[in-house]
Amino acid sequence: MNGRIIAAAALAIGILAPFTGIYTVFLMKALCFALFACAFNLLLGFAGLLSFGHAAFFGLAAYITAHGVKEWGLTPELGILAGTAVAAVLGLGFGGLAIRRQGIYFAMITLALSQMVYFFCLQAPFTHGEDGIQAVPRGYLFGFIDLMQPMNMYYTVLAIFVFGFAVIHRAVHSPFGQVLKAIRDNEQRAISLGYRTERYKLAAFVLSAALAGMAGSTKALVFQLASLTDAHWHASGEVVLMTLLGGMGTIAGPAVGAFLVVAIQNYLAESGAWVTIIQGVIFIIVVLSFRRGILGEVVGFVAKRKPLEPRPASAITSE
Repeated sequence: MNGRIIAAAALAIGILAPFTGIYTVFLMKALCFALFACAFNLLLGFAGLLSFGHAAFFGLAAYITAHGVKEWGLTPELGILAGTAVAAVLGLGFGGLAIRRQGIYFAMITLALSQMVYFFCLQAPFTHGEDGIQAVPRGYLFGFIDLMQPMNMYYTVLAIFVFGFAVIHRAVHSPFGQVLKAIRDNEQRAISLGYRTERYKLAAFVLSAALAGMAGSTKALVFQLASLTDAHWHASGEVVLMTLLGGMGTIAGPAVGAFLVVAIQNYLAESGAWVTIIQGVIFIIVVLSFRRGILGEVVGFVAKRKPLEPRPASAITSE
């Protein structure tokens, strides 16, 4: 019940946020990266797989959506679906190659594959190299919702984030999610229980890639731009930072981390290169002081403060 109340309160805050004077573009960017971080956390926090290649799904999906909407005349919803589908297919290919390895070997394979995608985006004719795809039209959602109106675009992004977050929440709290946690904690034990762990890890990888692609596609419409920045390995590093800051293994922690990192970048942009140093200092402080991340520590503190439920009298007398 408490979880539902918190979710309802968070949704209400999201709906009312544009009326508080906060820049809507900042909110939309933060929501896109929040979905990206939550998708990444599905893989790292619940399956125990550290990927350094998630920028490939985020960036390539942005290019596909931007190109489809601008050159092929796709509607916004079809453009986002196209980018998400391509990211899912790419995730299937990456996952098929990478999940056979563990630990640092898995991370390095995903990084190498991601760099291949980056150089593809740099050389492919339709991406326009370092210029990227600019002036991407937002169009009309479902044929009648004008996304050039900031409020329409914001609530569309909010709806996409809520949908993606709901998918992740359902996956984590399903039998599929329980098996992922078992694999994360002790894969050999999960194998001994009869689970084909490679299939579960591959399914988690594809779902994570698809949702990361959805975030990248949405961002391309928000900024009307698809660029190499989204496909660069720095984007993969940023999403790791967001997840660890917010709380790895928590449902909403990565979203909190994403809002924190985007806020630092947005409000300290005038500091130039100092922004990176400030991010590093905050990361060090959080790692040393809050081992489970910001939200992870909050959840742990609340759990400790929660009073123990009294044991039934029947259980006591039976002893």
